Amino acid sequence: MISTGELKKGLTIIYDNELMRIADFQHVKQGRGSAYVRLTLRNVRTGATVNTTVQAGEKFPVAELEKKTVQYLYREDNTFYFMDTETYEQPAVGLDVVGDAASYLKENEQVDLLTYEGEVLDVALPPNVVLSVVQTEPGYKGDTASGAVKPAIMETGLRVMVPLFVSEGDNLRVDTRTGTYIERA
Repeated sequence: MISTGELKKGLTIIYDNELMRIADFQHVKQGRGSAYVRLTLRNVRTGATVNTTVQAGEKFPVAELEKKTVQYLYREDNTFYFMDTETYEQPAVGLDVVGDAASYLKENEQVDLLTYEGEVLDVALPPNVVLSVVQTEPGYKGDTASGAVKPAIMETGLRVMVPLFVSEGDNLRVDTRTGTYIERA
């Protein structure tokens, strides 16, 4: 159990018998009356956002999410197949759970699956990944006076804005949180 004084963004709690991730919270104390906490919660399964108010000091059960390191194998239609490197089990995860992480998944890469009571809830990516450029227009010297960018399509289908000197076949480090170019790898 966790009190309202110990809340953190990103923590997963059980609220109204649903798994909810804390998106935002704010402690409020007015001149008269008791303090309360405004919560913005996101349902982990459905993605719905709920705004609610609770009394300060109220306690919530914490959902114990299990983090399991797996290897991404392949994608078939809207199903992604992973392999647990310890037990060799192959969980299949739907596109609705993988979401935007699909743009960063390369075959044989290691990622973490977050599970709750055996149900896969989310795919946790590393902060950045190395992807290869498969399509971009050539950049010509003297095209611009300052750092200009051009679009590039990566091997996973992700579209990233890159500097003019990047060409097809280059390996680039891409930030998985923002989808932006970091550097050549």
